[in-house]
Amino acid sequence: MAQVEIGRGKSGRRAYALDEIGIVPSRRTRHPEDVSTAWQIDAYRFELPLVTAPMDSVVSPATAIAIGKLGGLPVLDAEGIWTRYADPEPLLAEIAELGDEAATARLQEIYAEPVKEELIGQRIEEIRAAGVTIAARLSPQRTIRYHKAVIDAGADFVVIRGTTVSAEHVSSQAEPLNLKHFIYELDVPVIVGGCATYTAALHLMRTGAAGVLVGFGGGSGQTTAAVLGVKVPMATAIADVAAARREYLDESGGRYVHVIADGGMTRSGDIAKALALGADAVMVGSPFARAAEAPGRGYHWGAEAHHPELPRGARLRVGTVGTLTQILHGPSTVADGSMNLVGALRRTMATSGYSDLKEFQRVEVAVTPGAAPGR
Repeated sequence: MAQVEIGRGKSGRRAYALDEIGIVPSRRTRHPEDVSTAWQIDAYRFELPLVTAPMDSVVSPATAIAIGKLGGLPVLDAEGIWTRYADPEPLLAEIAELGDEAATARLQEIYAEPVKEELIGQRIEEIRAAGVTIAARLSPQRTIRYHKAVIDAGADFVVIRGTTVSAEHVSSQAEPLNLKHFIYELDVPVIVGGCATYTAALHLMRTGAAGVLVGFGGGSGQTTAAVLGVKVPMATAIADVAAARREYLDESGGRYVHVIADGGMTRSGDIAKALALGADAVMVGSPFARAAEAPGRGYHWGAEAHHPELPRGARLRVGTVGTLTQILHGPSTVADGSMNLVGALRRTMATSGYSDLKEFQRVEVAVTPGAAPGR
């Protein structure tokens, strides 16, 4: 891709946000009910290409079970409020009542409570007892410490998720996590990220990961760009990582690593465009946070919002629009893409003439000049 001159001493690639991309309809159309939205990662098949963002405002044991039964893959934050407190409900109610100015400081206080390994086991076992496939998220810094509790409790996937995760972390302060050594020793598939470039993704794929997260997480509440200055528009990031997947497929002799778009999936159109650009599935946060059952009670925040030293996220008021079933399968009562996510995806695929997600990744897309700046 051609470089754009920023100034005499610096140039960079032109990158595109999801809002700058449009899906082009084809000559053939289908009935939406003839379209399959199923995908498979490792030995697990899901009816929906939706993975829950591991945020306490989205995933409780109860919502994990509900989302799993509706066809998605729930991811519980194994370092979240549910593994720090035996009964977090009063604290969740308090968080929903906080004023905006006090929210960050109080979140830091609440999440200063240590994670308890016995609670990790209890939460995962509760979800598994309902017959639901469950993933548990750990940060790169705490993966070594808590992964045994996650595995022993029966988690089906381990998700190692941070703002940025590399296969070559260098540290003079502590022994870094050796992803390649760690992943190959585990008996469960690992999803790892985020990343946003071809090279970083290729290195993560070489660790043996089953899936790679594209983006920096945090979604609509993330302030990473403002705090760190780190940002790669999602459309370009997804397309680059999908290209790395093709390269690794050839390099490895046929090993397919799944690409999961993580960040900015706020509307049904964002989900469709992420899949069209090459993602196998998307990690969804704020749409689920708007569910009546969501533990955030109309508010949304992620792990970035309560970092003890440098918060890179905010607690946002997202409101409540309907039940989890309505948000996923409708019927929708609004026209903004926040409800009936699966119905909208089916209609997009049908309009483009594709019958399954792998085929849909070949759909034509266009750059839309003059579009509003994207996430």
